[in-house]
Amino acid sequence: MTATLPRPESGSFVMNLVRALRPAQWSKNVIVLAAFFFALGDRSLSGLTPELGLRALASAFFFCLVSSGVYLVNDLGDIAADRLHPLKCRRPIAAGLIAPPVAWGLAVALFAVGIGGGLLLNIRVGVALSAYVVLQLVYTAWLKRIALVDVMVIAAGFVLRAITGAVAVAVPISPWLLLCTFLLALFLGLCKRRHEKILLDDTAEQHRAVLEKYNPLLLDQLIAIVSACTILAYSIYTLWPDTIEKFGSRHLGLTIPFVIFGVFRYLDLVYRHGKGGQPEQILLSDGPLLVAIALFGATVLAVIGLG
Repeated sequence: MTATLPRPESGSFVMNLVRALRPAQWSKNVIVLAAFFFALGDRSLSGLTPELGLRALASAFFFCLVSSGVYLVNDLGDIAADRLHPLKCRRPIAAGLIAPPVAWGLAVALFAVGIGGGLLLNIRVGVALSAYVVLQLVYTAWLKRIALVDVMVIAAGFVLRAITGAVAVAVPISPWLLLCTFLLALFLGLCKRRHEKILLDDTAEQHRAVLEKYNPLLLDQLIAIVSACTILAYSIYTLWPDTIEKFGSRHLGLTIPFVIFGVFRYLDLVYRHGKGGQPEQILLSDGPLLVAIALFGATVLAVIGLG
């Protein structure tokens, strides 16, 4: 039976191109700014200037470009599967609103501009962006079909985001912060896999082949393990002697309750409200999570200021 491709009631070619870039998912790249944000309170660093802040923002912008290029390549590789999906069938490429040659050309252009811009900032930013692109292309072509490896690769992509932001402003980044980034991304990835497995039920493997190798009970156990590890790793980071020395304060631990609440709230959304398929949408739209994130940021700034 031939799938009927949905057509939007209105929308120009340019708007469809913008939709294909998935700008809503650019929120993921805020992690690029994490190194600069936490470096503001590091007493061992001097010379953090507004110019370095602009470099951090530029690196985040270039990451948005290459990540959109990756989304295009991923959509091109998943056209057949996306057309069977109840939601992904509306993506411009799957819906036949953007021709594959146009999407390929745009993806190559985004990679060139993003990596080229990163190289202009400094060679290490360009290398980090290139590493992300290569990792994601290998993921699209092969690794996304290997259970457990697929979500770990996604989490590794967030670690590369954090590293990119650090090398952009030439500041060291704590291994604990990289570990927290990896674990949090892994937590979100596992929740997304669970949502897909439950939502698509018996047809899950038709939309994402790797889902056939996942079991809801296994995913529940992994989510429990990783969520606990995420909270523990962040708590250790805030109370670690090196962290206290860098920030000149023992009070960064005051942010721990907000992290715990954030994880608990997300679990509530996944298990009680049946969400989790679009983490970026949840993080930008859920009121309690937004309040927790705002209070977390305000507390960090207060600790940095008092320190």
